[in-house]
Amino acid sequence: MACSAEGSRSRRCTTAASSSSATATTRTDTARRRPASSPRRSWSTTSTRPPCTHSHLEGASNALITARLAPDNTGARCIATVLARSDCWAFVKGGFVLDWPTQTAVIFFQNADKTPMKITVASGSLQPFTTDQWAMHQQDTIRKRRKRVATIHVADPQGARVVGASVSVQQTAKDFPIGSAIASTILGNQAYQKWFVDRFNAAVFEDELKWYSTEPTSGLLRFDVPDQMLAFVRSHRVMVRGHNIFWENQDATPRWVKNLTSPDDLRAAVNARIQGLMTRYRGEFAHWDVNNEMLHYNFYEQRLGPNASMEFFSVAQDADPLATLFMNEYNVVETCDDPFSTVDTYAAKLRELRAGGAILEGIGLEGHFSRPNIPLMRAILDKLATLGLPIWFTEIDISNKFDAQTQAAYLEQVLREAYAHPAVSGVMLWTALHPSGCYQMCLTDWGLNNLPTGDVVDRLLNEWRTLQAGGQTDAHGAYSFSGYLGEYILTVTYNNRTTQSTFSLSPGDETRHINVQM
Repeated sequence: MACSAEGSRSRRCTTAASSSSATATTRTDTARRRPASSPRRSWSTTSTRPPCTHSHLEGASNALITARLAPDNTGARCIATVLARSDCWAFVKGGFVLDWPTQTAVIFFQNADKTPMKITVASGSLQPFTTDQWAMHQQDTIRKRRKRVATIHVADPQGARVVGASVSVQQTAKDFPIGSAIASTILGNQAYQKWFVDRFNAAVFEDELKWYSTEPTSGLLRFDVPDQMLAFVRSHRVMVRGHNIFWENQDATPRWVKNLTSPDDLRAAVNARIQGLMTRYRGEFAHWDVNNEMLHYNFYEQRLGPNASMEFFSVAQDADPLATLFMNEYNVVETCDDPFSTVDTYAAKLRELRAGGAILEGIGLEGHFSRPNIPLMRAILDKLATLGLPIWFTEIDISNKFDAQTQAAYLEQVLREAYAHPAVSGVMLWTALHPSGCYQMCLTDWGLNNLPTGDVVDRLLNEWRTLQAGGQTDAHGAYSFSGYLGEYILTVTYNNRTTQSTFSLSPGDETRHINVQM
């Protein structure tokens, strides 16, 4: 698709759809409309022009451009964003679901702040997917990235193949981390603890490590609760994320810290915070969210200078070099309507920190969803994957403005897409349980009875593990199966003799071969 436009809104450019892909060209005095397809069909839009070859903008050196979709010129939803420059081509990728009955829909490009400028878009394409095709793609990716084929070879001490041996494999641990936030309410609650460890292999503390919890008054350190929570997860071999060292949101900053008017006093306080926290828990937390939500807030950078975040990362890395340090932000993948946290803004901040010397090795996406746009979610993950860093969903939930069944349906969509994406390395739910409920979404009531969201999670956890596989060795003395990545117990029985061993399925394209001698 090629189009150009002048003014704060570009000429509306659309493409006529075919069954696989579509292209169209429009001039500034025309706009081509695309017939709307049946509901539930997913699309993605990409511009594949190589970067830095021609000018994109006239009227500004750079700008945030949004691509929007509107049915019959009424309303508009954001389907992609890009930080464009006047001296090069910028890559834009997005997606949408057509779920309205109108006959036409239009895509247009717009400067986010309405400043008049000329916008040029070239080499565009639209790729349609039916709901079934989208699900098939997810399953194919899961098969390739979350599972592996293994062959068990059984032989006697002389090396002869053993035909007809009974083989049983049972998964004992999952490789992919799926977890939830927990709070102090889990301490001493045996039923809640059992419910949690029966499901999850990862955890994050909801509030107990935040500065306002560990040092509500200057010099008054309170680590007894997080210490107990850490002992709980450690005793059950659950990995745990550190959340968070700092939070740029002034409303989440301890009052005594906000009252430090001298930059030197504030710098001394933040250094003491990092050193005290990281020294106490050195080696305990796999990840640390170093400076939470820095794209939306700037409490520390406003007072300590624009390099404050880089200094935080540097000190944290020195204090606990084995921990993976993360950016953590909301509205990167949930929507493209937030101008503060577009995918390009996130990537630019990450690159800026790394260029300044920060050892930043993880991409944290909170995932506080309203109604999810799954094709947009995939497009954003694809762009972030080009950074070559592990992506974690750190705080997934669905807004409580929806009823329980709708929350569950949307949660399943998000979890399936996150688990299927090859760049995603872990998923955390923001579902710490309190007698009064949860932040936005609970999995159970206080009595641990499943809500519809809990049913979804239990079903997916069972779907994404190898409950048990087994059979007999064939004429070659072999038995093969496809299993989810993780740890296994292998039991082989032949002629009243049984041998048992363990093995792991780690990521890999080749078949994993395990040899057993009877």
